Amino acid sequence: MTDSQNKEKVEPALGRGNFQTVLKAIVERSDTRAGRTFDLVIQGLIILSILSFSVETLPNLSAKVQATLYLIETVTVAAFTAEYLARLWVADRRIRFVVSFYGLIDLIAIAPFYLSTGVDLRAVRALRLLRLFKLFRYSRSINLFRRAFHLIRDELALFGATALLVLYVAAVGIYFFEHDAQPEKFGSVFHSLWWAVTTLTTVGYGDAYPVTLGGRIFTFFVLAIGLAIVAVPTGLISAALTRARHAPEDLE
Repeated sequence: MTDSQNKEKVEPALGRGNFQTVLKAIVERSDTRAGRTFDLVIQGLIILSILSFSVETLPNLSAKVQATLYLIETVTVAAFTAEYLARLWVADRRIRFVVSFYGLIDLIAIAPFYLSTGVDLRAVRALRLLRLFKLFRYSRSINLFRRAFHLIRDELALFGATALLVLYVAAVGIYFFEHDAQPEKFGSVFHSLWWAVTTLTTVGYGDAYPVTLGGRIFTFFVLAIGLAIVAVPTGLISAALTRARHAPEDLE
């Protein structure tokens, strides 16, 4: 069957049926002209919103610029709100959509505007940055990563728990080796956690380092373990990406 024949089968779906069916075809499918246009408009609004958010951080903005930025925020939030309600209305399982990854991202994308209206809640408004995740819905590459992480979620959870355990052991170990020699930098296990994080991730900022012989020997082993900690998830993700290319498209 040719592409033109496929298109003829898809496009008529927008011309018949009730409004909910037509709307569902627009917001959930990108194989129609209306669907592609809808996707491009939403992507453009996401980028516009992120740019306006960045401009807001500039000092000494004039009242006119601030008013323009607020107008842009109001328009984009109105569009995102309409999109969220439309997706919720046409969803086959609405509760499942609300608690899904994209459902939560869509909700977070609009919630800060309503929560911060009339109140200076900067931490809440900073959540607007999460609108970038809305772009994931329209990227095949990002969706491939999402499916890959889904395939190895159990392995990643086990690896994460093991990494936290190793992190704690490293902090305790360096505390006992360096506490007496450097009480200001390794005053407690909690102070030592920063050293453990930078060492296990092989970053090594140099603001805290061992000066005792025992501490240096211990650091050598921690660094060796850190190299493995960096390598393990890389191997897991690479293998999962290969598997994800052949996994079902509706993997959740």
